[in-house]
Amino acid sequence: MAIGRHNRALGVGLGVVIVGMVGLSFASVPLYRMFCAYTGFGGTPQIGGDQSATVSTASITVRFNADTNPNLPWSFAPAQRQITLPMGAEQVAFYTAQNEASTPVTGVAVYNVTPERVGKYFHKTACFCFNEQTLAANQRMQFPLSFWVDPAIAKDPSTADVKVITLSYTFFRSINDAARTGALAKAGPHIGPLVR
Repeated sequence: MAIGRHNRALGVGLGVVIVGMVGLSFASVPLYRMFCAYTGFGGTPQIGGDQSATVSTASITVRFNADTNPNLPWSFAPAQRQITLPMGAEQVAFYTAQNEASTPVTGVAVYNVTPERVGKYFHKTACFCFNEQTLAANQRMQFPLSFWVDPAIAKDPSTADVKVITLSYTFFRSINDAARTGALAKAGPHIGPLVR
């Protein structure tokens, strides 16, 4: 009897561990995103945030980079190569995309900043990233973003030497678009959960 109870307790314990591990695997991506957004890890800029920092007399240059996954038939580029702005001042910039296909195509953008160590000082207050963007055949669209750089970047010994930040966006075909067009198997990298 004692062996039977022991085996049952062991089985229940293993079942709980397996269920916990499966749950953790599903939660790991959102938890990692939250960690990166909170700490700026991996060059992840801060999203939102109260622009309560005092505008500094010191300035910083932000360069803009744009990439498009080869499986997305769009051209995508920044409207400006770089902007020099006072630290603490909010700034608006634009990217432009054009669908070069003869049918509507949906894409999703991801972003980061380099050097990675400045992520916690770069604040985006409005952005087009992580939202599906659908462009009709040959449609051209401008995507605005609003951001500011915390003047505390100049006081942090690990970032005080940074004079230029590069903000990079990459557009991918959305997974729903690839599924809708029957191109999911050959879509390559894509962004977003498949909604059925």
